[in-house]
Amino acid sequence: MNGSPLLLDRAELDDRSEFRDAVLAGLEQRPRAIPAKFLYDARGSALFDAICELPEYYLTRTETEILRQSVADIAAMAGPGCALVEYGSGSSVKSRLLIEAMHDLAAYVPVDISRQHLDDTANRLRRDYPRLRVEPVCADYMTLGRLPIDLSAAGRRIGFFPGSTIGNLTPVEATAFLRRARGLLGDGGAMVLGVDLKKDQRRLHDAYNDAAGVTAQFTLNLLRRMNRELDANFDLSAFAHEAFYNPVEGRIEIYFRSLRPQTVTVAGQSFAFAEGERVHTEYSYKFDDAGIATLARSAGFTIARTWTDSARLFAVVYLESR
Repeated sequence: MNGSPLLLDRAELDDRSEFRDAVLAGLEQRPRAIPAKFLYDARGSALFDAICELPEYYLTRTETEILRQSVADIAAMAGPGCALVEYGSGSSVKSRLLIEAMHDLAAYVPVDISRQHLDDTANRLRRDYPRLRVEPVCADYMTLGRLPIDLSAAGRRIGFFPGSTIGNLTPVEATAFLRRARGLLGDGGAMVLGVDLKKDQRRLHDAYNDAAGVTAQFTLNLLRRMNRELDANFDLSAFAHEAFYNPVEGRIEIYFRSLRPQTVTVAGQSFAFAEGERVHTEYSYKFDDAGIATLARSAGFTIARTWTDSARLFAVVYLESR
């Protein structure tokens, strides 16, 4: 038992080292950028959960309603005794719909980069579903090539990637992720994918610039995390959240922007920011039917079925390995 805290400390040190290296590299390059996955520390994950409840953020409630209407069909297509693997599980709210529809589910495997958030969610699921085998995996799903658990007793593996998180990846990254996921899910594997659709630009803008400022807090929490974990001295009042739709690329682009000339120290290194200089944190690509088909085909999947809401704001797509 004495070894567990040491292992946890080592893992936390490794996570912090990766964070430091990525931040320093991102601030040294031009244009500056920090990978979106580092937005999701414990506080960032909680803020994102709050974003999902905002009136402007149609994505979560629309996808949830589609899942409620399609979950019986998804369970039937998945078949008996399957293992459900969720990428970027967060609080596993939507996955509960699948868990409850898949009555003979062999295992639920939530994969998330935020260790504290993952452990809290896994404990709640074990309490609420005492017969369900819950096997949390703390990892970056972009590099996960194998699962460190034995699922040999399960039937087919079903991936779950909701929230249009696929849109946070560039087209090259999205294809690479789905190819890696197809390999991890194995022969006969399938993927339930949430995809945000192209729509009115005003609606897109409002979804990422909410009136309550929760999305701004989420973006600026990355600066707070750097201050806490990397001995940085960001003045959060001197930076602002900025998000806008790029119609040429078909994506929302998110940054934090310097409001004045300033110099910031991060992990012992100094970085000068000009007034108006931006640091990229996240993309959110939007798709049409042709884009979804191209993405699936490029990763070795075929589209077995697609469900959408009546306004065609969002789509849930069932992909099968070719």
